[in-house]
Amino acid sequence: MVRTSLVALAAIGLAACETSAPATAQQPPAPGLPSSMDTSDPTANLSVTRVVPGLRYVLGRNVSSNTIVVDTSAGAVIIDTSRPPASRAHFELLQKDGVTKAAYVILTHGHGDHTGGVQLWKGAGGKVVTQENFTEFLQYQRMLAGFFASRNGAQFQFAGSQGAAAAQPGAAVRAQQAQLNAPALVPDVTFGDHLSLDVGDTRFELYSTPGETPDHLTVWVPKLKAAFIGDNFYESFPNMYTLRGTRPRWPLDYIRSLEKVMALEPEIVVPSHGPAIVGKAEVQRQLKKMHDAIVYVHDAVLAGMNSGKDVHQLMAEIKLPPELDVGEGYGKISWSVRGIYDGYAGWFNGDPAEMFPQGRSSVSASVVKLAGGPKKIADEAMRLLGQGKHVEALHMTSIGLEGAPGDKDVLRARVAAFEALVKVSSNRNELGWLQEGLTKAKAGLN
Repeated sequence: MVRTSLVALAAIGLAACETSAPATAQQPPAPGLPSSMDTSDPTANLSVTRVVPGLRYVLGRNVSSNTIVVDTSAGAVIIDTSRPPASRAHFELLQKDGVTKAAYVILTHGHGDHTGGVQLWKGAGGKVVTQENFTEFLQYQRMLAGFFASRNGAQFQFAGSQGAAAAQPGAAVRAQQAQLNAPALVPDVTFGDHLSLDVGDTRFELYSTPGETPDHLTVWVPKLKAAFIGDNFYESFPNMYTLRGTRPRWPLDYIRSLEKVMALEPEIVVPSHGPAIVGKAEVQRQLKKMHDAIVYVHDAVLAGMNSGKDVHQLMAEIKLPPELDVGEGYGKISWSVRGIYDGYAGWFNGDPAEMFPQGRSSVSASVVKLAGGPKKIADEAMRLLGQGKHVEALHMTSIGLEGAPGDKDVLRARVAAFEALVKVSSNRNELGWLQEGLTKAKAGLN
């Protein structure tokens, strides 16, 4: 999810369940989006959900992780801590619910929507536990703090960040400096493949389960027959490639990690985004469906590559069969297809023109001239829009602005293309980038 660490960067960028302590009402999520990925106030409508005695959580909103609590005789074990400002709201709500002493804070991975409340829970006595790759992963994020600040602002469109790239060109630099000056989060306990942790009357088994990140872990509590799976499962096809940028997320890692969890035969799975899954059969059904969906996409990409198809053909062609449809409200299959293709083969697509630093923009002015000028490009974009070819119209305006930067006719067509795409999109991340593009195009008309 969000590539941040600690408060500084995080700020930029069920059967027989009971609930208690409801907060204020919130707007419903946008159509087609998983409930945990909505765009509403992350501090609104919070409550404590009790799954079974000794296990409760606060459901995260708007790409904020859940904050999960396992009670033991030696104090609470907190699994993930959400992002500011949700992390403080989760903390205060759980304090009111009686969670006043923390023995450990286990972080399923180093994304800032999971680490934002660490200092709060450390203040309640918690020792931080991570997989051993956690520190290196945070350093990777720190090295690219400015890059991720601007990309996160575009993709997630957090309050106050809309149009950040157009309206606040220095924001990424300031965010990077804040990130580099922030104190590093140093875990108290780390492990490689496996760690057994006895906390009072409860044993916790921690396993390395890379997927969403290389430092990703899963927590297994045999006493509860419960697995805490982090971001290797949520209510959508995985974000196997994220548009804001990331190192490759390898499908075979996801597959092996899901198999490791299924082999435990849990009766409860609590992901870090979305509600708990309760019942052994239902857990196996949902995890196997996700597992098989990833296998299907991975194998289809390899088959297409070996038959000579290019990446755009495969992005357009590969679809899940109905029985494996897990939704695309957050991750998207076409992006994963390209991520897998490029992960195996790299960026070169076989066109010799791509070997050179001069890209498409080097000839766009000539293309616009040959078309009869930017007005002709804008007219063609509007014609394509009239035919329902929204993406093709957007491509046309991209060429037009490369060849005639700032042209108002092309910008008006670009605004129309973005507005049309926003109306039909139901993917959380896609919507963020479309809104960012729309903001920039409108700014160019002023």
